[in-house]
Amino acid sequence: MSLYSPEPDDVFAWIDDAERAREQAGLVRTLRPRPASSPLLDLASNDYLGLSRHPETVRGAREAAERWGAGATGSRLVTGTTELHAELERELAAFCGFEAALVLSSGYAANLAAVTALSDRGTLVVSDAGNHASIVDGCRLSRAGIEVIPHSDPQAARKALATHEGRALLVSDSVFSVDGDAAPLAAYAAACREAGAALVVDDAHGLGVLGEGGRGALHAAGLAGAPGVVATLTLSKSLGSQGGAVLGPAKVIRHLVNTARTFIFDTGLAPAAAGAALAGLRLLRREPERAERAREVADRLYGRLTASGLTAARPDAAVVSVRAPSASAALRWAADCREAGLSVGCFRPPSVPDGISRLRLTARADLTGDEIDRAVETILGTAPAGATDR
Repeated sequence: MSLYSPEPDDVFAWIDDAERAREQAGLVRTLRPRPASSPLLDLASNDYLGLSRHPETVRGAREAAERWGAGATGSRLVTGTTELHAELERELAAFCGFEAALVLSSGYAANLAAVTALSDRGTLVVSDAGNHASIVDGCRLSRAGIEVIPHSDPQAARKALATHEGRALLVSDSVFSVDGDAAPLAAYAAACREAGAALVVDDAHGLGVLGEGGRGALHAAGLAGAPGVVATLTLSKSLGSQGGAVLGPAKVIRHLVNTARTFIFDTGLAPAAAGAALAGLRLLRREPERAERAREVADRLYGRLTASGLTAARPDAAVVSVRAPSASAALRWAADCREAGLSVGCFRPPSVPDGISRLRLTARADLTGDEIDRAVETILGTAPAGATDR
């Protein structure tokens, strides 16, 4: 007699219930392929400096692909490390003010690498409640003891670290992706020094926008290169490419090479992405005014929108977050903006930790005054009932 038990007619029937629940809550997400050339004014991407289509960045990708091939061909520890990767790592570390750097296939992988490789079962990881999902997942995978503290609360961090004997680290975004507010890095660093803990900071939204010439939030806070500080970042925002990196003391980077699973067991970053990132980095170094321009655009958007009655978080970098009355209203608002020729981000639960839905605007350095005017007029003209306080 066969021991095989036939499967039910539909083992994924539970997905139908989950889909219905999402629809009722206004939380359905869909993929929307964009054409190579779009008539929409883009305030939705993370292309803060407008480099993803810059001729120099594109040329960097093309030349790297032609020289090194379309793929890295293997793990970084086998065949996936090229001279180009090493060159990018040297220049990233020097630009941001750290001793060494390690390039990975994404910023997500970089956060998983840093958190999991620098902690174990006996470690305490203190995590800001506003942290990105990649940090949250790194904490879950680390097997460490995790304590989530209230958002941007140095006193809570100090208290949590003081209760632990042994290895500890505090992990935080530098600029939080939902509201665009900056973490209290100096205070977090002080709490870490008092407790003998490490500070790990995801500078994905700070690189290219904050610090001297866009060198990042840690550079701006005077923490770049500090012995107890590690930075992670992405190459997919200000540098207009793809990939991620971990920066810190050389011994930390050597440790990650030997222990970080998302580095050891992943194919190396494609040469085209490394070449584009290197070209974007060199362009930023040559044109540091792009960082200041991104911040100026954010301030203008925030000032114009709040002066007209919308509720928005004051931007500390290049993210402008505008609150919506509900998840469904945010979705409709974003769709109406799109129909009017403007692409904006739409953040709803579970992407927002406080449950408040928002439009998320990217203040790109290459936006003109006319484009800023057009964006503001479109957002105001499509605002749903209850979005303004007037």
